[in-house]
Amino acid sequence: MVNNWLDIIQHYLLPPTCILCGHSGMAGYDICEVCYGHLPRNSPCCVQCGLYLPDVSGEPLLCGRCLGNPPAYDQVYAPFMYQGSIRHLLAGLKFAAHYKHARLLGMLLAVHLQSRPKPALLLPMPLHNKRYRQRGFNQSIEIAKTVAKQLHIPLALNLCVRQRDTPGQKHLSAKERRQNIKNAFVVRRPLQGETVAILDDIMTTGSTVQELALALKQAGAGRVEVWVCARA
Repeated sequence: MVNNWLDIIQHYLLPPTCILCGHSGMAGYDICEVCYGHLPRNSPCCVQCGLYLPDVSGEPLLCGRCLGNPPAYDQVYAPFMYQGSIRHLLAGLKFAAHYKHARLLGMLLAVHLQSRPKPALLLPMPLHNKRYRQRGFNQSIEIAKTVAKQLHIPLALNLCVRQRDTPGQKHLSAKERRQNIKNAFVVRRPLQGETVAILDDIMTTGSTVQELALALKQAGAGRVEVWVCARA
């Protein structure tokens, strides 16, 4: 009840304003209806890895890669494509520490997932301690805080650690990314068949979430989902 009153007071004192254009936000979101309507939706897409697949059939699709070599994770949920306004929001969070972007991205992701069965744990993609000290925050944790609050899912901040400070993946090929991230994660406790959702900001080739999903499955996770704001 107290939190509801705080939200009401905040709404009147600081009404939502669109981060993208400056106009009034819609229904408690820092985005207006026009900008929301222009966000690049990732649909249709592969039902397993979330890769955009332009198709007009309307039938659930699997990409050739998932058909031939299924990943360790069970399903990816990525509501947006990594372009346009979504790219702007993610870059503002990651490189300029605009935390209000994390709140909006988390709310948009939560809306996309609200009708899904809830996992037992929500695991933000871990950063190595060195990278965390350099950046001062973990953008995946900032987004996950809002998603966990909106969907009432426990945050698993201490479940897994990134034991190797892997070089940035941006300029690596898919093969180099897989090798770069190999054995980077350690799960700190056994999992008893729980469903774990990995939350990250962007999914590109999927090498990082693949390696983390493998570690979670080896620790006993029954199902591993990947929740990302955007799919490249």
